[in-house]
Amino acid sequence: MGETISPTMDSDNKTEKKVKEKSPKTNSKQNGVNNKKQKSPPKNSAEIKNERTNYEKIPNPNLPKQKSVIVAYMCWLFGGIFGVHHLYLHRDRQAFVWWCTLGGYFGFGWIYDAFKIPAYVRDANEDPIFIAEFSMKLRHYRRPSFSSGRFLGQVCVGYFWGQIAMIAIPETIFAGIDWSFLHWIIPFFCALGVWTVGNIGREKGVLWHCLIAAYLGYLLRYYVYDETYWFCGMSFASACAFDYFSKQWRTTVPKRHGRVKRTVYLSSAVVIYLSLWSCYFYFNGKITDMDGDEVPVHEAITNFLKSPWWTDLKQTLVDTWNFAEHNGWYETWKQIVDSMDVDGEQNAYKVLNVSPTASQSEITSVYRKLSREYHPDKVKDEKLKAEAQKRFMEIQQAYEVLSKIKTKRRSKNKKFNEEL
Repeated sequence: MGETISPTMDSDNKTEKKVKEKSPKTNSKQNGVNNKKQKSPPKNSAEIKNERTNYEKIPNPNLPKQKSVIVAYMCWLFGGIFGVHHLYLHRDRQAFVWWCTLGGYFGFGWIYDAFKIPAYVRDANEDPIFIAEFSMKLRHYRRPSFSSGRFLGQVCVGYFWGQIAMIAIPETIFAGIDWSFLHWIIPFFCALGVWTVGNIGREKGVLWHCLIAAYLGYLLRYYVYDETYWFCGMSFASACAFDYFSKQWRTTVPKRHGRVKRTVYLSSAVVIYLSLWSCYFYFNGKITDMDGDEVPVHEAITNFLKSPWWTDLKQTLVDTWNFAEHNGWYETWKQIVDSMDVDGEQNAYKVLNVSPTASQSEITSVYRKLSREYHPDKVKDEKLKAEAQKRFMEIQQAYEVLSKIKTKRRSKNKKFNEEL
């Protein structure tokens, strides 16, 4: 065909040319004699199989980094619904489609991949047998044949992405602007979904064929008012246009980008996808209040930012920042830890109603007094007995916390004085 299919095939062709150039020239008579003398019997199937096995064992530096079927199946098992196995095999388009559709429309594609992973691994490894079979397809078929699974995937993903674009458009006037004119982006996202699925693997095609068909199919909404019908017609028309006009073989070796480039591309796609969902929840989402009334999410967020709770929290954050600027972040962290009362000391002072400067004897005296007062045996009413029991347990716990803290501090002070 004239195009590069695999570095493996290129290296083999070059090797054959070098062998032919270096072979010595002999006359036809000598060749005939030698051929008669050296004529060998035909090889059986076992010998041919051994030769092919030995050929495959020869390392080729032009091959990409080899992938493992076991690792691919492990990725499929534990993260296949998010397309992790496709990421491992450098099938980034299919990985993104699997991620945003939860395993190829809620797990159907994930189950199908269980049977296709060995072929995916051979494709990623540029296996010589796989390349040879692919070369035969290129010679016998000018264009890829029709695939019902791929075509159905194009229609479904185009329909799904078009739906997301449609629900992301604000339904009401926002910021004084009627955003309904954005409905013309719906066919674009539909065609983008069809094109993305069509460019997975060893097949490819251009975008503009399915884009024109999507916009022509979108005009059905002015004649067919049921959304389901005109959406299906638009997706179907776009997929048919790609399959009939755009689809062709990917004869060049799929280029493997570095981690940085792959991360940038995938992150951009994820951000755009999540932005559409965020627009839907922000502009068109509803929250039900305690009275059963529905409040738009953007109004609820605006009211929350004006609430006393948020105002107090914002003022606390501002005060913390100002304190850190004057006293340093270490001192600020100490103040935060103290205010969190992780050891329960402040709460214990509050329960026993004593000051932080109280001595151990004062704390013990108050503890005994409160224990006698709130002892459950002194309460005759069964309804009040549970509250007395709870209060008695709090008093005991507070006393234990303060006694433990005081004991530790006394031992530290004693050790410090001995060292001095």
